[in-house]
Amino acid sequence: MSEEEKKNGSGNYSAQNIQVLEGLEAVRKRPAMYIGDVSEKGLHHLVSEVVDNSIDEALAGYCTEINVTINEDNSITVKDNGRGIPVDYHEKEKKSALEVVLTVLHAGGKFDKGTYKVSGGLHGVGVSCVNALSIYLKAEIHKDGKIYMQEYSKGKPYADVKIVGETKENGTIITFKPDDAIFTTLEYRHDILATRLRELAYLNAGITLTLTDKRTPNDDGSFKIDRYYSETGLEEFVRYIDKNKESLIPEPIHIVTEKSGIPIEIALTYNDTYNENIYSYVNNINTIEGGAHLTGFRRGLSRTLKKYAEDSKMLDKVKVEISGDDFREGITAVLSVKVAEPQFEGQTKTKLGNSEVIGAVDQATGEALRYYLEEHPKEAKVIVEKVILAATARQAARKAREMVQRKSPLSGAGLPGKLADCSSKDPAQSEIFLVEGDSAGGTAKQGRNRIFQAILPLRGKILNVEKAMPHKVLESDEIKNIYTALGVSIGTEEDSKELNIEKLRYHKIILMTDADVDGSHIDTLILTFFFRYMRLLIESGYVYIATPPLYLCKKGKIEEYCYNDQQRQAFINKYADGNENAIHTQRYKGLGEMNAEQLWETTMNPENRTLKQVTIENAADADVIFSMLMGEEVAPRREFIEENATYANIDA
Repeated sequence: MSEEEKKNGSGNYSAQNIQVLEGLEAVRKRPAMYIGDVSEKGLHHLVSEVVDNSIDEALAGYCTEINVTINEDNSITVKDNGRGIPVDYHEKEKKSALEVVLTVLHAGGKFDKGTYKVSGGLHGVGVSCVNALSIYLKAEIHKDGKIYMQEYSKGKPYADVKIVGETKENGTIITFKPDDAIFTTLEYRHDILATRLRELAYLNAGITLTLTDKRTPNDDGSFKIDRYYSETGLEEFVRYIDKNKESLIPEPIHIVTEKSGIPIEIALTYNDTYNENIYSYVNNINTIEGGAHLTGFRRGLSRTLKKYAEDSKMLDKVKVEISGDDFREGITAVLSVKVAEPQFEGQTKTKLGNSEVIGAVDQATGEALRYYLEEHPKEAKVIVEKVILAATARQAARKAREMVQRKSPLSGAGLPGKLADCSSKDPAQSEIFLVEGDSAGGTAKQGRNRIFQAILPLRGKILNVEKAMPHKVLESDEIKNIYTALGVSIGTEEDSKELNIEKLRYHKIILMTDADVDGSHIDTLILTFFFRYMRLLIESGYVYIATPPLYLCKKGKIEEYCYNDQQRQAFINKYADGNENAIHTQRYKGLGEMNAEQLWETTMNPENRTLKQVTIENAADADVIFSMLMGEEVAPRREFIEENATYANIDA
């Protein structure tokens, strides 16, 4: 914010800037409407809403530091050095502006255009929504030399705002504890909060965000503090996402501009993979469904690159037609726009609908890219050569795709010979196990419930798709069998990577491999394939990992399956009576070592089994992880499987 704007009064943040639209009663009755759900996702969303208020202060030019603390009791404290929420008297509501902000839905400075030009969060629902869903909330405001404080429970204040001390600082401190009557889980995950704060640091260069976890003190009693700060913003974000990939150009292309009053920041680079990874944001919100800004970026990129390639005569001898897709193969880009009044559409309200943004981003991309290509002819040549290679590969992929479609049961050619299908034709009731090897596949076929469980044995380790050209992926027999068995199809020539799951035959796709490092490796190879080529199945919640036991522990007639070393030790502690030799432990090296009845009882029976559901909480971070996992190191692969799949007895 300029000094002139501050002088003109937009820097005066007081009660008259707070506009009120409606009351708060509905939030506790229908919390999922406001925060998505009342499980882990919604719990973490509360933190985002409070942090977003602080980010708004930073965007307005008044805040440089935001500190988030997970307290010992899983309450959260968010502190910033902004102007502090106004505490003066609100004429219309006849109470303190602080109380208005914290108790009235859609009350906030972000509706007064002079206070915040753009803002993130749920458009003012934010902190009042957090208050409504907290068993306890304390607001501490440092402003005008005084410390103001007010406490609440379930959205209702204990008392009026009171002055509790003096201060030389400015800022807001919000501490809240989510209500256990609302949320199904109350434990905050360090990694989810860390990922969001890191993302916000990249999206808002120059702001310091910290995360302190007081639940796990160091040996000396201090606490681990994660600090996130980015000097160059999205340029560093792109480097972070692509840190495990081979770059084709030495430096990311970084665009920071404003068109038609819309601030636009873009960073992009090209790597040696065949994946398109574009992450888009509006006012710091991850627009996972894309929208107008993404359309504008793709249009500007394709048009500018195609014109450069034609003008430089690089396409003269190319025998294949270049399409829009070809310009984006091997690209990693992050696109961030700030829109004063964003219109969100789509199934999850994460698709930007403002049509005026298309032209603005198209123009910004075209101008900056044209300048870059002219100034960097060597890098331009590398990019165009990559595009030509992508076009050639696409033609080969089309033929491979046609082969996959021809084999599809939709065209009547039948299912893979190795598939032991289930008798149910209802996808919601049906599940398919992808099993490593014919031996385990045979045991699984004998042990399954034939009514709703199908078995597809896979021969050995499937292709590592991370660096394979698309046609090579589609030519792999095992991958063709997966497409055919699932009943899914691949998009048209114009949209060659879009997955059609309308005819999906199973709503549970379960990876069942050995409970060892090799099994984890195979799981990860298959997950990489799903992430790159069938991400929609993961996002729809259809992909799971089975958890076979590692041990069968016995003492006399007492038998217990143990799924990890801790369970085995617990069995020993319980039954050994000081004599560990009395315990007989059988370690299963593979699924094939179990008989059909044991495999059913431990791993396939919905009444007993534990499935891990595979979820993607943050696509950019998942991209980093998959790129890293496809290296030579086995250990990180196993760690990923164990940390990123949610344990849930989904049949309970």
